[in-house]
Amino acid sequence: MKLLKLVPDNTNIPFLRWRIPFYSVSVLLMVISIALVFAKGLNLGVDFVGGQMIRVTFTETAEAPIGELRDTIGNLGYGEAIIQQFGKPNEISIRMKLPEGSEGHPELADEMARQITATLQSSHADARIDGVDSVSGKVSGELFQTGMIALILAMVGISIYIWLRFEWQFGVGALFALAHDVTLTVGLFALLQMEFDLNSVAALLTLIGYSLNDNIVVYDRVRENLKKYRRMPVAQLLDMSVNETLSRTVVTSLSLLITLVALLVLGPDVIFGFTAAITFGIFVGTYSSIFMSTPILVWLGVTSDSFVASDDATDSSERVAT
Repeated sequence: MKLLKLVPDNTNIPFLRWRIPFYSVSVLLMVISIALVFAKGLNLGVDFVGGQMIRVTFTETAEAPIGELRDTIGNLGYGEAIIQQFGKPNEISIRMKLPEGSEGHPELADEMARQITATLQSSHADARIDGVDSVSGKVSGELFQTGMIALILAMVGISIYIWLRFEWQFGVGALFALAHDVTLTVGLFALLQMEFDLNSVAALLTLIGYSLNDNIVVYDRVRENLKKYRRMPVAQLLDMSVNETLSRTVVTSLSLLITLVALLVLGPDVIFGFTAAITFGIFVGTYSSIFMSTPILVWLGVTSDSFVASDDATDSSERVAT
C-alpha cells in the first residue's frame, strides 16, 4: 500500500517569485500589529498589572450570575470588577485592582479580599471560594519587564547561534522571521483583547522555539545545496531547497494543529489564550520559514561561495609549486 504524501516529490513551487508582495504584506501586518498594541494596548493579566484574582465556583447553579455579581461587588466601593468564566459556566474569576495605598499597607488588599468573599458567600450560599491570588504592583512590573527581556534574549541568542552555525546572513534572516512571528502574535492579543499574562509569554517562547526549528531545517538544506550546485542561480537554489523541505514542514505543522485545535475546542478556558497564541503562531511560523527567512537571503547577498572556504596564500603557493 502506497503511503499518503501530502506534498508530491516533484513539487516545484516558485516561492521566491512572490517574495516582494509577500514581504510587503508581512511588513504591513507588522506595522498594524505594533499600531494595535499602542492604540488598544494589551489586556494585561494580574501577573503584570498587580491586583487580586478570586476564583469562585457555584456548586448548585448551572451558570454563574455574572451580571448580578458585577453590581454586588461594585457596590463595595473598590472599583469595577472584571468577572469572567473560568472553565465551566458555573466557575468564574474575579479580578480587582489593588486598593490605593496597598503597596505600603498589604493589609488593605487582604481586607478587600475578605469583604468580597464574605459578600459572595452571604448573598450566594453555594459560592465556594477556590482560591485568592494577589500580586503587588511592584512585583507585577518586574514580571512584565523580565518576561520581555526573556523574549528579546531568546530571539538574539537564537540568531547568534544560527550566525555561528551558518553565516551572518542566516542569523539576520532568522531574527527577522522571529520578530515577524512574535509581532503578529502580540498584535492578535491586542486585537482580540485576550488576557496577556505569564502563560502568554510562555506561548511566545514556545513559538520562538518552533520557528527556530523550522528555519534551521530549511537553512541546513540551503547550505547543502549551495555546496552541491555551485553554478545554480541563488534564487532557483533557494526555491529548490524550500520545496525539498516542504513535505516535512507541512506534516509537522498539520500534526501540531490537530492537537492544538482539539485543545481550543475541548480544552479548559484557563489555557485558551496559551493555546490560541501557539495555534496562530504555527500558521505565521510556517509562513515565515517559507516566505520570510529564505527569500531575504537573496537581498543579504548569499552566493554559491558562502560555504566554500577561500584559499589563503600558503595553499595557493603550495598548489603552484606542485
